[in-house]
Amino acid sequence: MTQPKPPTPDQTALQRLLAIMARLRDPVSGCDWDLAQDFASIAPYTIEEAYEVADAIERADMLALKDELGDLLLQVVFHARMAEELGLFAFADIASAISDKMEARHPHIFSGSPDLGQSRELRWEALKAEERAAKGDGGTLDGVAHSLPALLRAEKLQKRAARVGFDWPDPQGPADKLREEMAELAEAHGLDHQIEEAGDLLFAAVNLVRAYGVAPENALRAANRKFERRFRAMEIAAKARGLDFASLSLDDQEALWLEVKQSEAGKTA
Repeated sequence: MTQPKPPTPDQTALQRLLAIMARLRDPVSGCDWDLAQDFASIAPYTIEEAYEVADAIERADMLALKDELGDLLLQVVFHARMAEELGLFAFADIASAISDKMEARHPHIFSGSPDLGQSRELRWEALKAEERAAKGDGGTLDGVAHSLPALLRAEKLQKRAARVGFDWPDPQGPADKLREEMAELAEAHGLDHQIEEAGDLLFAAVNLVRAYGVAPENALRAANRKFERRFRAMEIAAKARGLDFASLSLDDQEALWLEVKQSEAGKTA
């Protein structure tokens, strides 16, 4: 009789984590806080941990990335445990489902289907469209999660619309639309109208950036980092000269901004 293979170190580590979560959720000897949670209360932590993973990657901090990926994995294990307690599904079902999905989305790798030479994105999107149709999500925009960051969701909605031809042929169209929306925001009266026009302006900006093949979320994150770096440099420069940055006139602050900007340009020249 063939003896079963011993678990690998990865399997053992995962089994340990699953056992820890089961113990924390034990109705008799578990942790009060963990027992009080449900899907809705844990969801914000799941989103937060995903962002912390992205932050570690941006900082190229691999030790932090290991820790943050562990925190994110814990969120999956937490949701899986709560679902198992309700008789819905277990962690193994999650792993099996994503394995099935990945194999189905890579037929040229796992099932010997011919590679028709399509780009990875076209092939991936076509397979996802088939999956949505099988689920009854027939609309072009169906399945774009409402909980996505607004900038990322705008990009995804626009990409979906573009797949059925609803898109500008070149950047000139969205550039003109952006100028139109800027004028409409300037003429808007009342908070509700201003919010509406501001939303249209941001949506148009996403469309223009996307027309250049740039991911808006990545571009804005980079702009945030640059602004933060330069602003801190201004404050440091002012302090080094015995000045209170907040007390400076806007012209003096702008002069510091240009000084920092020129300094950065000199370093990269």
